[in-house]
Amino acid sequence: MSVEILTRQETIRKHAPNYKVLLHNDDFNSMEHVVQTLLQTVSSLTQPQAVDIMMEAHSSGIALVITCAQEHAEFYCETLKNHGLTSTIEPDE
Repeated sequence: MSVEILTRQETIRKHAPNYKVLLHNDDFNSMEHVVQTLLQTVSSLTQPQAVDIMMEAHSSGIALVITCAQEHAEFYCETLKNHGLTSTIEPDE
C-alpha cells in the first residue's frame, strides 16, 4: 500500500511597491513653465492640481506630483528633468 501526499503550491503575488515623484523648488523656471510641464508630463493632472503642486513646491521646497509604479515614476521624473525641472523619486512607504 502506498500513501500519496499532495502538497499544494500557493502563489502569493506581491504588488510592486509604488514610488512618489517629487518636484523640488528652483529659482530658474517660471511658475507658468512648471504648471505647463506638469500638465504635459502627467496627463491625469488637472490645471488646478498642477497649480497646487507648483505652489506647494514653491512655498515648502518640495511637492508630491504623483504616486505610481516605479517604471512610470522614473519616466515622469526624467521627463520633468528634461524640461529643466528638478525632480526625484522615492519609495512610497
